[in-house]
Amino acid sequence: MDEECCEVVVTAADADWLAGFTRTLVEERLAACGHVIDRIRSVYRWEGAVHDEPEARVALHTRRSLVAAVVERTRELHPYAIPCVIALSLVGGSPGYLRWIVEETRAP
Repeated sequence: MDEECCEVVVTAADADWLAGFTRTLVEERLAACGHVIDRIRSVYRWEGAVHDEPEARVALHTRRSLVAAVVERTRELHPYAIPCVIALSLVGGSPGYLRWIVEETRAP
């Protein structure tokens, strides 16, 4: 079951926006849940300058087969020109929790 599930990380400038975005994905069954961390510090290079900015981060739990749909939905809704959206493989976990992720998300 763990090979069927993954975690998708998305960052944004505003934690409230990110929570609303997460709710949309859960309502659309693209993610079973999302854990929003409302303050992280991002250091990155953008348009030739190094930035050091506060951001928020969500860890979405979903099926690997839905990653492309999550990426597309993020592209549609996210205010950034190029948002951070990365999928991380799961190497294991609680079988009951992994089953729940599959049950709470739509079939690909």
